[in-house]
Amino acid sequence: MLADLPPSLFWPLVIVLGLCLGSFLNVVITRLPVMLMHGWRSEAREALELEEESTATFNLITPASQCPACNTPIAWHDNIPLIGYIKRRGQCANCKQHISLQYPLIELAGMALIVAVLGIHGASLQSVFLAGACLSLLVLAVIDFRTQLLPDIITLPLLWVGLGYQLLFQPLMLHAAVIGAMAGYLSLWSFYWLFKLVTGKEGMGYGDFKLLAALGAWLGWQALPMMLILSAGVGALVGILVQLAVPRLRGAPMPFGPFLAMAGWIALLAGAPLQAAYQGLIS
Repeated sequence: MLADLPPSLFWPLVIVLGLCLGSFLNVVITRLPVMLMHGWRSEAREALELEEESTATFNLITPASQCPACNTPIAWHDNIPLIGYIKRRGQCANCKQHISLQYPLIELAGMALIVAVLGIHGASLQSVFLAGACLSLLVLAVIDFRTQLLPDIITLPLLWVGLGYQLLFQPLMLHAAVIGAMAGYLSLWSFYWLFKLVTGKEGMGYGDFKLLAALGAWLGWQALPMMLILSAGVGALVGILVQLAVPRLRGAPMPFGPFLAMAGWIALLAGAPLQAAYQGLIS
């Protein structure tokens, strides 16, 4: 068992595992939006009774990893998480074009989340669920930041797994989790329509409703006010700083999903003491 290993072996293995998972998350982040677009395009052509387009197979496995600029396949030794990027100094071995810093950053973020979950909760089945939730939030945050999409294929399973987590590990919390899922969705749904009626604009997307519903399932309805305060506060601060630093982005839409994900990480990793402090402030 992993938990039985001495710390000198346990933590290096955890770090390697986190980097490898982060590398896989890069594949999901990069390819899933394209796969969804292909699917929507195919459905639209079918609805319009147009002839199907012949396209090469594209999924999370095929084609093999390749340079975004010249499409040259990346050698296995250049594809080792973090090491490959450092070895090539962030450049393609063939065309020497710069490769996005996103790749090592996501690998490091995946590693940091795995280390944090195991450091706080220990090596257990419960930690596997929590790590999966944290990594799913990372994928959703980056996809939303890049494309302003929060795919149902991730948000909805995250919600149901959250309810399953409560049933398996905290059955007394299941009632609060179901209410949390309902209240999470309805709170942002209500804000969306209120904002639209007042301003005539859409303040957020339906994916945000589903993401907060998923967080409500994982953390219970009691955590929702704290998460909304955290996400809205950080979002407002980042939005002001970005618009001050980059004037051309003033008025541009800003995704809310990354800030919900940040609040979710904080609550999942340090929810109990934070919730106690929050309750102390409002009581």
